[in-house]
Amino acid sequence: MGNHGEDLIQRAAKDLINSGCAIALTGAGISTESGIPDFRGPSGVWTKDPEAERRAYRSYQAFREDPKGWWEERLSSPVSLLGDLEKAMPNPGHLALAELERMGILKWVITQNIDGLHEKAGSKNVLEYHGCAFKLRCVSCGSRFKRDEFDLEKLKTENQLPPRCPKCGGVIKSDTVAFGEPIPSDIAHQSLAEAWRCDLMLICGTSAVVYPFANLPITAREKRIEKEKATETGLHVVEKIPAVIIIEINAEPTPLTYEKISDYLIQGKTGEILPKIVEEVKKSRKG
Repeated sequence: MGNHGEDLIQRAAKDLINSGCAIALTGAGISTESGIPDFRGPSGVWTKDPEAERRAYRSYQAFREDPKGWWEERLSSPVSLLGDLEKAMPNPGHLALAELERMGILKWVITQNIDGLHEKAGSKNVLEYHGCAFKLRCVSCGSRFKRDEFDLEKLKTENQLPPRCPKCGGVIKSDTVAFGEPIPSDIAHQSLAEAWRCDLMLICGTSAVVYPFANLPITAREKRIEKEKATETGLHVVEKIPAVIIIEINAEPTPLTYEKISDYLIQGKTGEILPKIVEEVKKSRKG
C-alpha cells in the first residue's frame, strides 16, 4: 500500500470524523475474505459452472410459473452455491464497519451480499439489497421471516408447499433477489433515500456495475450544495459543489474510479484497510 496509502487512510479517517451522515456500500469483495466465493471472479461460482448461471437466470420465472415445483426442487437439492454460509464468519472488514456504527459515525450499511455477515458482525442498520440467504419473504406483503420460522421439510412431506405468509396468506419465497426479480420496494426506496441523504459514502469491495445497486453512488454524486464564494472584486457568487465525499476501498480500480464518481480510491483489501481507518479515527478522536 505504501506511503500514499497511509496518507489516504488518514484522509478517510478525517473525512469520516467530519461527516454527519456516513453510509457504506458493500459487495462481494468484503465477503471473499471470509472464504465466500464471488460469482463472476476468476474462481467465481459461475465462472466455474456456467450451467449454474443459466439456472439462476431461469429461477424467478420458474418460481412465478410454479411456486410449488420451485420449492420442491429447492428442498430436494439444497445445494448452496456459495458453500456453507452458516459457517462463514465476519472478517475484520465487517467488524470495522460495525465499530464505525457503534461510534455513531456510520448510519447505514447497504450490501449486495446475501450472507448475513454484517448482522453477524454486529451492524444493526443493514439494508440487504439483494436479500438474505437466511430469510424468507412474502411476495405479496413483503414481510420477512427467519428461515427456521417455517418447517419446510414438514410442509414438503404434507404436500403443503409453497409456504404461505402468516400475515396475509401470500406465497413465500426465499428472500434472496433472483435475476429478473425487482428489488423489494421497501429496500429499494430506503437505499435510494439513504444515498440521497448521506454526506459520505464508503464503497467497500464492489465495483458497482450491477444495476440498480450501481445507481446508488451515481445518485449520491449528482447531489450538489450551494456555497457562497467571494470573488476578487468582492462580489459574492454562489457555486454548486458536490455534497458527498465518495471513498472507494477496492482491490482494483473500477468504473467508479475511472469515471471520477469516487473522490479517491484506497487500493487493497477491505479487511486490512477498514480496520486501519477505524484505528486512525480513534487516534484522532483521542487527540
